[in-house]
Amino acid sequence: MASTRTQQPRSPSIRDVARIAGVSHQTVSRVLNNSDAIRAETRDRVLAAMEQLQYRPNRAARALVTSRTHTIGVLTARRAHYGPAVALQAIEDAAVTRGFNVTTSTLTETTDEAVRESIQRLLDLDVEGIVVIAPQQKVFDLIEELGIRTPYVTMRSSVGEDPTALWVDQMEGARLATAHLLDLGHEYVRHIAGPQDWIEADARMQGFLREMSDRDMPVVPPILGDWTADFGYHAGRELLRWRDCTAVFCSNDQMALGVMHAARSYGLDVPGDLSVVGYDDIPEAKHFWPPLTTVQVDFAELGRRCVDLLLPGEDDAVLRPIDIVPQLVVRGSTSAPRKR
Repeated sequence: MASTRTQQPRSPSIRDVARIAGVSHQTVSRVLNNSDAIRAETRDRVLAAMEQLQYRPNRAARALVTSRTHTIGVLTARRAHYGPAVALQAIEDAAVTRGFNVTTSTLTETTDEAVRESIQRLLDLDVEGIVVIAPQQKVFDLIEELGIRTPYVTMRSSVGEDPTALWVDQMEGARLATAHLLDLGHEYVRHIAGPQDWIEADARMQGFLREMSDRDMPVVPPILGDWTADFGYHAGRELLRWRDCTAVFCSNDQMALGVMHAARSYGLDVPGDLSVVGYDDIPEAKHFWPPLTTVQVDFAELGRRCVDLLLPGEDDAVLRPIDIVPQLVVRGSTSAPRKR
């Protein structure tokens, strides 16, 4: 007996568009990829045919036609630090679910020449998009100057209007941390910042200074650190020699761990004698003793959104960047200051 299966209507293909427009399928492919080699009238004819057929580019089909690599490039300066490492892993995971590979080009230094060489390494691999994770503003400025045609997304540390950027409001996170200590009643709060040339460190320091200033609280210049627990320990030892503060806000959790160690070395209680706040909410923060109050940033979500922005899906919908807003996680390392 003959089959009565109903045939589903076939979606229009790139060759259907080419036939209606009177061009080759290679020409349609060039239009889809915004090639400068296509005349304006030809482009208009192809776009009109796509509209007539209600054609929506299929990303897999386009890869077959154009020999695209299905690879995303990531330009990163550091892999060891918590935030970039988590974001990079999320980028890799999200890319794999879409059938893409990820290749990484690591900056060992941030000179103009090093940035250019690292970007060129990715372009030579014909990556379809680039995610830029860098600690310094000059890296982003140079990439804009290069005018690369490959789509790219940058991960930034303060809010702005750049449509290629995903923003983490690091300044707001620092204000949350500082406000928490002030709301507890601390009047003498010190800040251990990150390296001076890091965007994240500067944004967090500015957030601290602004919150203190807005509340008319006395401010001592922040100490510029290097992200390590060792630095936090030695800086904490110096701060606590004079006992002129009751709370410390550190620009990352590792330095906060060092400060807590320093307090213990003087026989001081955390949080009874000294409240400590960190930043990043590394997985180990809740296992410090006492567990660390810190600012949580969803770096994994940031990485996923980078991929969404580069690869918006089968309907090619345009996704707008959405700010990642840090959250304060209150644990046992902070309390009201002990009366002296």
